[in-house]
Amino acid sequence: MEPIPQTILIADDEAEIRQVLRVFLEGEGYRILEAADGPAAVELAAQGPDLILLDVMMPGFDGVEACRRIRQSSTAPILFLTARSTDADKLAGFSAGGDDYLAKPFTCTELLSRVRALLRRYCVYGGKAGAGARQALQVGPIAIDTESGQVTREGVPVALTDLEYRILLLLASNRRQVFPAQAIYEQVWGEPYLYSSGNTIMVHIRNLRRKLEDDPQNPKIIKNVWGKGYRIE
Repeated sequence: MEPIPQTILIADDEAEIRQVLRVFLEGEGYRILEAADGPAAVELAAQGPDLILLDVMMPGFDGVEACRRIRQSSTAPILFLTARSTDADKLAGFSAGGDDYLAKPFTCTELLSRVRALLRRYCVYGGKAGAGARQALQVGPIAIDTESGQVTREGVPVALTDLEYRILLLLASNRRQVFPAQAIYEQVWGEPYLYSSGNTIMVHIRNLRRKLEDDPQNPKIIKNVWGKGYRIE
């Protein structure tokens, strides 16, 4: 029986870019969905693609707003493809729930590397890569099932992005250990740490607290250790 191909949604208002990406990614064995604007991207995201490639500048509403709306119902990884890649742009995308950025112009090799990495992490997070030994981690009202990748708060499922889940799992698996932003970034992203990466970590920690804490301004689960980093008691 042939394996079901993974589905990638390409959202870009330039038809030529969509066509190039479609031909390349279909050649790598992926099934492709296409959207030419923000509303269409949100509508097609409801079909449950495994990965979303999202342009920032699109008609209807931009990619950041599309990302924000998609995140209301989907945890699929979102890779922004954009010529706008300043730190401020990246923070806006991460705050909306994006997972990664790839600046235009990019090579097919760069794109494929990011696509494979995001899909690999998502399949492990979503429990699609095969079951291992079940392990449950409990952090106050938060329960983490490492086999299924499900996180619940007082029994209610919490929708986390792939990167949010990986940060939480890193901290929860190493209770009381302080992780500087550099250590979190290098272990979760698997890339060298840059100065601007500290802001990326800060945004993801803020998003996690918003989803997990009673009072995100006075966190009881993920704590700051002033001048050193973050930890879970």
